[in-house]
This record gives sequence, structure tokens and C-alpha cells, in this order.
Amino acid sequence: MLRGLWPALKDKTSGSLVFLVVISTISIGLLYGAGLMWGQHTHISVMEYWRWWVVHLWVEGIFEVFATAIISTLFVRMGLLRVSVATTMILFATIIFLGGGVLGTFHHLYWSGTPISILAIGATFSALEVVPLLVVGFEAYSRSKIEHEMDWEINYHWPFMFFASVLVWNMIGAGLFGFLINPPISLYYLQGLNTTANHGHAALFGVYGMLGLGLMLFCMRGLTDVHQWNQKLLKISFWSLNIGLAMMTFLSLLPQGLWQSYASIKHYYAYARSAEFMHSAVMEGLVWARVPGDIVFAVGVFAFAIFVYQAFTSKQTSSVTTTTEQLETP
Repeated sequence: MLRGLWPALKDKTSGSLVFLVVISTISIGLLYGAGLMWGQHTHISVMEYWRWWVVHLWVEGIFEVFATAIISTLFVRMGLLRVSVATTMILFATIIFLGGGVLGTFHHLYWSGTPISILAIGATFSALEVVPLLVVGFEAYSRSKIEHEMDWEINYHWPFMFFASVLVWNMIGAGLFGFLINPPISLYYLQGLNTTANHGHAALFGVYGMLGLGLMLFCMRGLTDVHQWNQKLLKISFWSLNIGLAMMTFLSLLPQGLWQSYASIKHYYAYARSAEFMHSAVMEGLVWARVPGDIVFAVGVFAFAIFVYQAFTSKQTSSVTTTTEQLETP
């Protein structure tokens, strides 16, 4: 990876952006190593501390910096973002991670005997992690409105659409749904219920899944012929994935979590997680309410897979045709 990025690192105009991408990428591997800090007989409070280093600092910290860095770099390449704004936002994200990332982890540690004041600090810093990526997104959106006649709109339309959905789901899944379960009073009643699963689904695929698909499309521009892309399949895939994910969360996971939260507050936490409650008529019905969203989401997955297959096979066909014509030319 470093060998491929080395020429870009020497570029004085965008070298700082690429350097931050490299640093965040390396950190993803390093932070995962926190999972090796406990063993079979480690005390549960110590184990919980290091486990949340992996879950929080790895996923919600370093990955946020990586997402901000890579999207900022691509937005600069598209002409949608100034280098100064991009660099500032990445550094802002890094400062929040380094300065408050460890503090932000503490909102997970309710059952480890962590004091309420520390939990409150953790919830506050954890919620701030989504700010830099949103600022980058609003800046890019504003410039795209002004510069709507630029050539990038045709060539980068779908990568930009997937990156835009990253920003939306980052605000909803990581920001709104995440902060719903972050405050200490929420942690007491809601941690480990379907409110957590709701946050995980919306934030994981909504942010990193859409980011991966957007990066894939960006790379495919150099590997395939953009003019032969099946725009209809891409449109179906994009909207099916987003609508399906929204249906999963708002029709099933979020209502399940809220119903469990009501039971946890009215009765007690263990009751909201008991087999009796989980297999009640309401909860079973909300589980089945996820099926329509899953079907819509699956349509998006198959549409994207077919699009990728067609994009690469059409390029191979055109290459074969060109080669044959060259051989037949006297």
C-alpha cells in the first residue's frame, strides 16, 4: 500500500491528506491489537476495558478518522472540497480521537463499576466523533450545488451518492442512534437491548458498508469503461440498499428496542432480555416486520453484484473486439 501511495505522498498539494490516510490505515491494524491484552483468567472489569478499546477506539474512533480522511481525499480529487478544509477536518477528527477517544470509551463501561461522572464524560466525547465527517459532507454538498455543471457530476455521480449516504447514516446511525444509548441514564436501562443492535446495524453498514461500495465504484472508474455502466442497476442498488436498511431499523430494530426499553424501565433490565419477553407476541411480530426491509435490501445486493459483473465483462468484450479489429487491419 505504501509503495502505491508513495508518489502521491511526494505531492506537496495533497501529500498531507494522503499521509493522514496512511496513518489512519496503519492505526486500524494497531488498535485491533488491544484485543490481545486480556487472557482466560483476566478480571472482567479489566477485560471489559480492553474489549471496548477494540469495539470503541477501533470501530468508532480510528474508523471514523479513516472515513473522514478517505472521503475528504476523494472529495478534493472531485473538486468538491478545498484542501485546507479537508486537512483541517481530518486533523480535527484526529484530535477528537486522540484527545477524547479514550474518554469516549468510558460510556461503555457501566457494568464495570465506572463512576457516573466518568460515564457522562464518555458519552459527551463519543457523540462528538461524528462532527468532522458531517462538516466535510456539508461543505462538499454546498460546493456541488454551486458547481453543478462540472464534468465530475457525470463521472462521479454514483460514487458521490454513496459517499453522501455515508454522511446521512453517520448522522443517523452513529450520531442519533448512538447517542440514544450513550448517556448514563440510558446505559442503565438500554445497554444490550435492541437499541444497541439498531445503532450497530445503521452505523456499520450505513457508514462503512456504503463507504466500501463508494470506494469500489471510485476504483472501478479506472478498471472499467464508465460509459458502459448500467445506470439503471446502480440506481436500483443504491435506493434499495438505503431504503432496505431504513426499513430494517425503523420498522423492526428501533421499535423492538423501544419496546424493550419500556419494559426495562417499567419492570427491570433482566425482564426486558428474558425469553418470556423476547418471545412475546409483540416482539415476535416486530421480528417478522424486518422481512420486508431484508427483501428490499437483498434486491440492492443482487443489483449491485449484477452491475459489477456486467461492468467487468463488458470491458473484456470491448477489449477483445478492439484487439481482433487491430489484427484484421492490414
